[in-house]
Amino acid sequence: MALTRREALAAALGGTALPAGATTARGRGPEGQRCADLGDGRYLNPIVPGDHADPTVLKDGADYYMSFSSFAATPGAVIWHSRDLLNWVPITAALPEPPGTVWAMDLVRHQGRYFLYIPVLQAQGTAVYVVWADDIRGPWSAPIDLGLPGCIDPGHVVGEDGRRYLFLNGGRRVRLSDDGLRTDGPLQEGAWEAWRYPEDWVVEMFAPEGPKLLRRGGWFYLVSAVGGTAGPPTSHMVTLSRSRSVHGPWEHCPHNPIVRTRSADEPWWSRGHASLVEGPAGDWWMVYHGYENGFRTLGRQALLEPVQWTRDGWLRARGDTLSRPLPAPRGGQAGPTGLALSDDFERPTLGLPWSLHGAAPGELARRVQVGGGELRLRGKGQALADCSPLCCIVGDRRYEVTVEVEAHGAAHGGLALFYDERGHAGIGLGGGELLTYGYGQEQRWMRQPLTTPRLHLRLLNRDNVLTWFTSADGRQWQQLPWQMEVSGLHHNVFGGFTSLRLALFSAGEGELRFRRLRYRAL
Repeated sequence: MALTRREALAAALGGTALPAGATTARGRGPEGQRCADLGDGRYLNPIVPGDHADPTVLKDGADYYMSFSSFAATPGAVIWHSRDLLNWVPITAALPEPPGTVWAMDLVRHQGRYFLYIPVLQAQGTAVYVVWADDIRGPWSAPIDLGLPGCIDPGHVVGEDGRRYLFLNGGRRVRLSDDGLRTDGPLQEGAWEAWRYPEDWVVEMFAPEGPKLLRRGGWFYLVSAVGGTAGPPTSHMVTLSRSRSVHGPWEHCPHNPIVRTRSADEPWWSRGHASLVEGPAGDWWMVYHGYENGFRTLGRQALLEPVQWTRDGWLRARGDTLSRPLPAPRGGQAGPTGLALSDDFERPTLGLPWSLHGAAPGELARRVQVGGGELRLRGKGQALADCSPLCCIVGDRRYEVTVEVEAHGAAHGGLALFYDERGHAGIGLGGGELLTYGYGQEQRWMRQPLTTPRLHLRLLNRDNVLTWFTSADGRQWQQLPWQMEVSGLHHNVFGGFTSLRLALFSAGEGELRFRRLRYRAL
């Protein structure tokens, strides 16, 4: 039987199962946040906790860069950096104003220039864009539409003919211009064919997607995902094909799928959408995503698994179910990990963890001001559902957040956990009342009168059970009588592919001012 995460960590540290709420110095980052690096030559997934789906990873000398689907976040396409594949920190956002809802990208370097190939969902359907930069930290170019309607999941490769290509979902491919900024030929159907699983497997759908390509030892390798990204826990998988030519024919790996969740008892569900990368010591690794058993609310988290090339030129995955600590990549340089979420709002810039949900062009600059010890968020819409809250991704299963909130004008808002317009929970103030949100709407029967426009709010999330507190002075706290269970606020209920994010919100006419936000993992 697979060990639970708690049992696995306890075994790795030479003890018995850790009691509920216990923490350890190993595997902890800023503010006690989860960290993969156990500090003893081993690691325990995830390598980037929280909603970091569809990872694309680039090895650039001794440096590694990675980005993820950012969906309806503004800014979007945050790029992370590491020198050991374990400890990652965000360094920039390549899309200050995304052209739509951003899905699975491909980050590449070609002839000294960096490119991000970006599929987006717009009102008229999907499209593929490209941005480029001469420095990974930017500035990045404005998005360029490649004119590929209906396509997603681009995977870049240079063929044996020296030409550049994008492989796309559904077996399609298109040739690119030499500068990589436009297409150079028609979209070709049937350029590759995904491996098919047995019909009696329990999966969401076939959905061939996520082609990522690598040239090694005279072969082109194509890693792709099938099975659907969510649905049953045994959906989604990693498959492998190869060809001597970028033009095919492609043969499937006899070991397919090389990664798959085979049982709902495993710690990670729907494992798939992989990228291959060479480690610092020349060994090989696979980065992909998966849902944590029992915590779909955290979204699809970034996972790292060792792989091994076989004598016949195929790959075998060596991490089993990822239930136990694994030997860490050798030869790299450990660095900082994660990013603190606590903020005094003294600096005049918004921290990289934060983004507006579903913002219109220019909205971030119009609505958000930071500096001098406060974050000022202008109101939008009528309630939490339609106000484009300011969100950040959380990767811990248990945490506490406190913030001071002050309402100005006819605005109302506060602190929330936000999946989307239909799924959220939170508390706020405005109009002389305390407001409570649950089941995706305000619970008007819970309104309470307030005598002040300023209040301290506290959120305690323990394994998807929320407890709320208020305080007039930040020292004496009063618990709200309603505790909320939110384990159902995830993709399988609402769609959208995202996660339950920490949110600051402001609706109506006026603004909310936030001060001294504090985050602590438990």
